[in-house]
Amino acid sequence: MAKINKGKIGVFCDGLMHWHNTINNRQMPWKGEKDPYKIWLSEIILQQTRVEQGRAYYEKFIRHYPTVEHLANANDDDVFKLWEGLGYYSRCKNLLHTARNIVQQFNGQFPNTYEEIIQLKGIGPYTAAAIASFAFNLPHAVVDGNVYRVLARYFGIDTPSDTTEGKKLFTSLAQGCIDSNNPALYNQAIMDFGATVCTPANVQCHNCSLKNGCAAFAKNLVAILPVKVKQLQKKDRWFTYFIIEKDGQVLIGKRTGKDIWQNLYEFFLTESLVETNWTKANISTHLKNELGINSTTSNISEIFTQKLTHQTIFARFIQVKVKSAFTPPEGFIFHPSAKLSTLPFPKTITAFLDKGFAATT
Repeated sequence: MAKINKGKIGVFCDGLMHWHNTINNRQMPWKGEKDPYKIWLSEIILQQTRVEQGRAYYEKFIRHYPTVEHLANANDDDVFKLWEGLGYYSRCKNLLHTARNIVQQFNGQFPNTYEEIIQLKGIGPYTAAAIASFAFNLPHAVVDGNVYRVLARYFGIDTPSDTTEGKKLFTSLAQGCIDSNNPALYNQAIMDFGATVCTPANVQCHNCSLKNGCAAFAKNLVAILPVKVKQLQKKDRWFTYFIIEKDGQVLIGKRTGKDIWQNLYEFFLTESLVETNWTKANISTHLKNELGINSTTSNISEIFTQKLTHQTIFARFIQVKVKSAFTPPEGFIFHPSAKLSTLPFPKTITAFLDKGFAATT
């Protein structure tokens, strides 16, 4: 790639800021926000989440926890329940950890330098730059998928964005483009431009006020840029959840391992590499071997599917009744069936419960 001259950078920045000031009308509840807590909250919610989905969660969180102190003092299960459905639950765990750290280590005052912000758990370069620029007007450029795409297309960059070389190149270019006098406005402009005009698909080139200077538009490379070399490897996982009922209560446990859905609740789980053909006979045998219980099966559900970034979950739910005395395995407790809705569950389990789970009698 040829060296990008400052003149082209100047034309790009001027055109982007003109678009932002005269055409951009994208509305979001956190747009223009100066409170670093609210900016941080919105950025964490929007990681791996569409704006349309994240908006409602942001508004719920602000209502329940209007300040970092409120969040720091919250009950973990209550926060995870509010997060339910957003996925990537490590974000929620880090959110709580960092809120408590800010209260304990910074007396409830959000750090006001990029160097301090990026040291907080769950905050990387992009989020640190967003908080630093939006809350404190510091000249740190945000670099995310939108920014990679806009810069790659406009400047004709074919260096893969997911390589070490590419990340350095795009970060340097983004920092070279930022308006040091108005870093918050510039960062908002390029994020909005990538989200509404220079989109991954259905690109709005016909409505683009920057197209005359865009290398990808001139060379018909819009569909090709940015370039990535790594292909996402996906796998299938088969979950069978046994809803073990006794005296109006259901056996549940909390996921604590380093896997998906950490800190959420679930029923007793058996995972397999392929779909299992469950029958009442082999269910009874399986639970006898696994838990030492005698059970009767009352219902075998359809398969519920949930697609995650790196994997697809296929889940089946089997309701069984236990009549004899039963000591729960380690990490599991019996919880009232009528109060399951108060606990944070993965989306797959919530979908099953919402479809009409009813405790057997």
